[in-house]
Order: sequence, then structure tokens, then C-alpha cells
Amino acid sequence: MDKFNLLEYVDKISDITRNLSDDLWNNPEISEQEKNSANLFRNILKNNDFIIKEIDGMENAFIGEYGNGYPVIAVLGEFDALPGLSQKIGTEHSPIKEGGAGHGCGHNLLGSASLGAVLAIKKYIDHSGVKGTIRFYACPEEETLCGKVKMIKKGAFDNCDVALSWHPFNANVSFKNSFLANNSIKFKFFGKSSHAGATPHLGRSALDAVELMNVGANYLREHVIDQARIHYTITQAGTAPNIVPAEAESWYFVRAPRRKDVEEITERLIKIANGAAMMTETRVEVSYVSGCYELLQNDVLYDLTYKNMKKIGAPLYTDEEKQFAKELQNTLNLNDVKVEMNKLGLENEVGEIFIHDKVIDEKYLSQLTMTGSSDSGDISWIMPMNFFITACWPMGVSAHSWQSTASSGSDIGKRGMEYASKIMAGMMYDILNDTTIVEKAKQELKQRTKDFKYISPLMM
Repeated sequence: MDKFNLLEYVDKISDITRNLSDDLWNNPEISEQEKNSANLFRNILKNNDFIIKEIDGMENAFIGEYGNGYPVIAVLGEFDALPGLSQKIGTEHSPIKEGGAGHGCGHNLLGSASLGAVLAIKKYIDHSGVKGTIRFYACPEEETLCGKVKMIKKGAFDNCDVALSWHPFNANVSFKNSFLANNSIKFKFFGKSSHAGATPHLGRSALDAVELMNVGANYLREHVIDQARIHYTITQAGTAPNIVPAEAESWYFVRAPRRKDVEEITERLIKIANGAAMMTETRVEVSYVSGCYELLQNDVLYDLTYKNMKKIGAPLYTDEEKQFAKELQNTLNLNDVKVEMNKLGLENEVGEIFIHDKVIDEKYLSQLTMTGSSDSGDISWIMPMNFFITACWPMGVSAHSWQSTASSGSDIGKRGMEYASKIMAGMMYDILNDTTIVEKAKQELKQRTKDFKYISPLMM
């Protein structure tokens, strides 16, 4: 069984991955509630002779292992959905369930592609007798940025040699750098209730403290590095207007290109919260929800990813699929689409791109990064890891939108999923047949993390 036969086998098992993707898309479960989703993966892996290893205290996380010996390859799979992004497969905004969850980040595709890759490599191991261990990691709670961080603390990734990861998006790109490091923090203020009309002077408004903190945070934006992000929502604001709110809460995300930047900005944000409490004579409690690192660059795995992406080639699309992509893209601001194309170096492409059907040229890749955050970044600091995206949505569609939910359930999404599955299967084939790849990747990790020790950002 050579590499060509392996990639053909990915197509042969497409019914498994497509049906799994559909089951996840039709029954979305948000972070910490992915019980049925996790069981779908468990059952398929069990039926294919994988050993299931549970992770203590994490019902929806597990490891599916097959093979033996060196190297040990971790393949990351996610499957949590997002609240409020329910959407039919179509080109108009139309929720299946008003306010319901939906796969607006394409995790129905993400986990399914990873599963397809490990099933294909199992077939190759059985056929060739090559030594090596593959581990499928069922990773819950990615959208809350803490699932893999919890798994690291529990030792789930111990004794792995390399990790492979990907994500659905609107283009085909292998990244050297990606993800913003992140802290997720809640600030709860405690004041004193009183009648807002009769005795306002006796009250101390927790909501005033929240609002003053938010004002301070907005002024802070001017005095942090350009690449940093500070965003928040008010999760608790009081009850009736004539009651001075005794309790109020805001929830913040702090993002930046490096973990140390996030920690520094967080310290300044806490000072603002303390100042708001002092001004309003209230008390504040700071609760860390989660935190994560940025992706640590690994050129060895980046090169391997890019080589496989180019060699395998992006999917071909039917006229119907192109029309669906065009109509979905037309729901966007087309100037925003052009900006997205410019970022990817596609401004001079002939004609309009509705769905990206090439691989972004290497000369543009050094300047590209994905500015979201993911707990996958933490994995890259404890073992070599790659990261790439494939086009599962039309050009310009962003994650966490109704358009991405619609496309993630469509044939366009599944083509991107199958492409990702082939890329990871191809990479594992290369790694199992040339273990010097792992050795070089680990040596690069050692050099990049010299004098550095990974410290979990999760306080648990």
C-alpha cells in the first residue's frame, strides 16, 4: 500500500466521515455538553479496534489509540458547537431553531477529518506492518479555550512525539505562526442594594463599577500593542431600574500574539477593575475562566504540511457547489471579501473567487497568521505541532457566522474536510516512513523553547 493507495482509501471511507459530520451538524452540542458527539467518535473507533483510554474527570474527552512503538503521533479532533448559530443549509439567514446552537466554526468537519485520517493510517499500518502509534484525541471545550489545557494538566499528552492539527476556514493555507494567546476572565462586583428613587445615597452600584471598568478598558486599548485585542460582554447587570444593583459582572477576553503580552495586559486590566471598585465603594472578585498560548512555530512540520497540501492539491467543485458558494458570498459585504483576498495575496487573481481552489503560495505565508485563539496552541509548546486550514466556506466568510454554519453542513464543507483528512494521512505516511522528520521537529522545538518551561494558564 503506497501513499497513492492510502489517499484513495480516504475517499473509500468517505461515507463514514460524511455521515459522522452530518450527525454532528444535525445535533450540535456546545462546550461541556458534547456527550453524544464524543460517543459518536468512541463507537466508530471501538468498532475499528482502537483502544479507548478515558481521561479522568473529563467525560467528553478520550484517546483512541492504535499501533505500537515509535513514533507516537497525536491527531487532534474537536466537535463542540456554538450557542446561537443555528442555521439551515441555505443562502439566507434561517435558523433551524431560534437561538439554538450551530456549527459556526466547522467543528463537525474538524473532528471528522481527523478521524478519517487515523482510520486510513490504521489500514496502512495493518497492510505494511510499519511501526508507530497513532492517537486520536477527542478534544472537547475548544470554544471555551480550555479543553486541551485541562487534558495537558491531566497528563493526556504525555509520551507523544508530534501532533497534527487543522481547522475549517475559507482558504487553503499552511501556517507558520497562528493563534493569539488568550485569557478569559470574569469580573464580578458586589455593592449594596437600595431604592434608586427614595434612598439612592444608601446604595453602592455594582453596575456602576462594571461600566467604569469598561470605560477604563476602552481607554487601555490605546496603550497596548497594536495586535492585542480586548473585548467584553456584560453578563449580569442588575434587575429592575429602581433597585441599585448589588451584583454585576463583566466577562473579558484578552488576546495578544505572545503569552507574556496577555499576562501583562491582564495585570493592567485587573488594576482598572480594582480602581472601578474603589471609585464605587464596591468589591470585585476576579475569576479566571481559561487561558491559552499562541502556536509555537515548527518549520519542519510546516514544510511537511505545505508539501502535502501542494502534492495532493485542492478539491475540484461542481457547478452547483460554485453557485452555492457565490450566492452565500453575496450575503457579505463584497469590499470585505476583497480585503480578505488581499490579505491572502489573491488580489491579482483572474476573475472572482467564490470558493478557494488552490493552495496559498509559500511566499505569502510568512506574513499570515490566524488571529483567533485556540487551546491547540498549548500543545505546540509541549511537542512539535503543525497547523493548517482548508476551504470549507466561501472566500470572505468568517467563523462564528450563520454563513459558516450553512457551509459547514454543505458539500463544500465536506470537500474541505476530505482534503484535510488526506493532508494529515499523507503527513503520517511520511512520518512513519521517515522517523528523522520527528527527530528534526523535536530538535527544533528544543531550540525554540530553550530556557522556557510550559506553565499552564489554567488555574484549576
